[in-house]
Amino acid sequence: MSLLDTPTAPADSAPGYRAGRTLPLRVEALRQWKRRRTLVMGGILVALPFVLIIAFAVGGDRDGGGNGRITLMDTATASGANFAATCLFVSAGFLLVIPVALFCGDTVASEASWSSLRYLLAAPVPRARLLASKLAVALGYSAAAMVLLPLVALAAGTVAYGWGPLKLPTGGSVPAGDALFRIGVAVVFVFASQLVTAGLAFWLSTRTDAPLGAVGGAVGLTIVGNVLDAVTALGDWREYLPAHWQFAWIDALQPQLEWGGMVKGTAISLTYALVLFALAFRGFARKDIVS
Repeated sequence: MSLLDTPTAPADSAPGYRAGRTLPLRVEALRQWKRRRTLVMGGILVALPFVLIIAFAVGGDRDGGGNGRITLMDTATASGANFAATCLFVSAGFLLVIPVALFCGDTVASEASWSSLRYLLAAPVPRARLLASKLAVALGYSAAAMVLLPLVALAAGTVAYGWGPLKLPTGGSVPAGDALFRIGVAVVFVFASQLVTAGLAFWLSTRTDAPLGAVGGAVGLTIVGNVLDAVTALGDWREYLPAHWQFAWIDALQPQLEWGGMVKGTAISLTYALVLFALAFRGFARKDIVS
């Protein structure tokens, strides 16, 4: 067995060696920050609110889409809070899946494709330490992406449409201060619901040296979950699909905040994610990095 196949280095491998000091989070975070895909993804998320503002300015206001029914999209220009909620609504189903799959799916597979993974382990960085650092940073950037979009949308929407209460599609409104809390709850749940995608991407990233395969596989399986959720013949079985609860955060934008759906969705998503993360660590500990 070679040095690279050893999961952890012996405690007396070198004077002053401390496994817990290898690959600090700040070093990994800086390495990922300098990646072009990080900057491009951030630029896309920042640009989306401005694209929507232009679209609303060109398209004008149309209440209820002609059928008299008021939706969240119809209240987008009522205030900055409404615009932020609308941006979250249009992006939660797919756009916000991309950065999570990208940050979590590219992190290990890219090192393998560059043949730098073996050198990281020869540093020596224990395998569990390496995966934990990369997972923590990937989840951190994913969470930042979840916050960045509504934050920019709130700022841009306030400038474009003014600061005011959150107008509810069902009627009534929520005071601006309470609306910020409601939107914050929605963002936290959206991130929690994306943990399944993060788990899929991270597990696939430890199984392949093709970053695009890990990212695309996670996105593809997430889409499959959405398709299965649309199959009403599955009945109550759909409640065990993470996709079934992905828009449960809408309950935070009701006159009375409802927690039931968000709690169930978070529990389902967290369960799947923990299993996938465990599979990633278990498989990587036994993986032959040299081959």
